[in-house]
Amino acid sequence: MPQTPINPIRPTSDEARALARTLITTATFGALAVNDAESGFPAVSRIAIGTAPGGEIVTLVSGLAAHTVALLADPRAGLLLGEPGEKGDPLTHPRLSLRIMAHQIRREDPRFAALRTHWLATHPKSKLYIDLPDFTFFVLRPQSGALNGGFGRAWQLSASDLTPLD
Repeated sequence: MPQTPINPIRPTSDEARALARTLITTATFGALAVNDAESGFPAVSRIAIGTAPGGEIVTLVSGLAAHTVALLADPRAGLLLGEPGEKGDPLTHPRLSLRIMAHQIRREDPRFAALRTHWLATHPKSKLYIDLPDFTFFVLRPQSGALNGGFGRAWQLSASDLTPLD
């Protein structure tokens, strides 16, 4: 008699939500996957990550970057957060793969100034380029996520599971 495969996905829990929020709030960079505007192929870039005062995921990017052009053409993207620890198998360390919608915050937007101030407080080296005219912020709003907390610990998360905690 054939055996039914075991579902490796655990029921969503407060533990999963807390781990996901920790990965989001402690991230300083992530891997952004976009849909290339010209070829349609996926393209991946490393980008700086931060959180806005309300907990939303934010990035500051150059308008000259291919990933920015791609986000402006198609705001659907993927974002991978979490890095391997110093020891052990890299696949045993937590990571969060998010499906996101990217929303540009232009310089004339009233939120830009507050984001700029907050970003400089958390990313002081960006002072070198934040005021260049091509740099812009994007708020990266999770639509869903796949959380791998290490071997045998996997969860599917909804947008509401990933909402910033107030």
